[in-house]
Amino acid sequence: MHSKLVSPPKNYIVLFTVTLIMSLIGLIFVFESSTAESFLLFGNQYHFLIQHSMGLAIGLLGLGVAVLIPSQFWIKSSAIWYILGLILLVMVFIPGIGLSLNGATRWIVIGSARFQPIEFFKFALIAFFANWLSKHQKFLPFLFLTGLPALLLILQPNLSSLLLLLAIAGSMFFVAGGDIKKILGLLAIGIPIVIILIIASPYRLKRLTTFINPESDPLGASFHIRQITLALGRGGWTGQGIGNSNQKYSYIPEASTDSIFSIIAEEIGFLGSLSILSLFVIYFYNANKIVSNSKKTKSIKLLGFGIIIWIGLQVILNLSAVVGLVPLTGMPLPFFSYGRSALVMLLFATGILIKIGKET
Repeated sequence: MHSKLVSPPKNYIVLFTVTLIMSLIGLIFVFESSTAESFLLFGNQYHFLIQHSMGLAIGLLGLGVAVLIPSQFWIKSSAIWYILGLILLVMVFIPGIGLSLNGATRWIVIGSARFQPIEFFKFALIAFFANWLSKHQKFLPFLFLTGLPALLLILQPNLSSLLLLLAIAGSMFFVAGGDIKKILGLLAIGIPIVIILIIASPYRLKRLTTFINPESDPLGASFHIRQITLALGRGGWTGQGIGNSNQKYSYIPEASTDSIFSIIAEEIGFLGSLSILSLFVIYFYNANKIVSNSKKTKSIKLLGFGIIIWIGLQVILNLSAVVGLVPLTGMPLPFFSYGRSALVMLLFATGILIKIGKET
């Protein structure tokens, strides 16, 4: 008798499965971490849960659309998405359309709908550079095409998204075969500019000094990072149990967005947090296998690697900020943090990775 070998599930099936698992776990923890803030602001503890559920539904629809459309379509139409993304970034400054919150102008409001155009532009930039860099790596045009959105993000201001966008662009330039010396030269120019932007902004400077010396102002500027540290420590090995976080009761600002991983760690502990990190490892392993094994054009491979770089950098920046390795950046944790615009675009981008896998 011959034993019948069962082939392992295809990478794109695993990628879809782990994406769905992370999104559903994220939905649970958005509710867990937002009940107090939701009730305080809206008199309804389910407000953020309902909004995030809508984002998840739209995002899964977007994922389905991306799986149905040939991946080459996004390359051929990439110039349209880049120009549309720039227009949306400009629209945030138009009175009556753009919305300013906490000193930042980053949102567009149309009727009852509100979204951040930078989330769309991350994809638009990746698609455009996947097409453009696959043909040539001309450095001065590359600087111009990267500099246009960078200037708009400085005006918003949105330093964290600016740094992410520059990192994505620089990484794609390198992956496409661009000269690494030019990227290092760009860093030599860019780092002083970032330092100037930090020094010129009191709240950014406060974040930096708080990072350097967390004990400097425990009830003021250092309050956020201290409360995150307390949540992480309180979680221990196995956590306090789902729903038993103390820090979500308005101790941690933005508990359901940038700092959601600290609430997760408090409730499910180190072992549970390790499981969450394992899901990300499975996600990136399968995404990388899909793109690496793709027999499609160089532009399609660049599109796939660009998406992986985008999501991977966000995960690294968010988790590094939560555990105190870098200053708090305001970067959400993909698939877990509250935010409809981000979740919709992340699921849509994952749909493109799945489509590349299916085409292979």
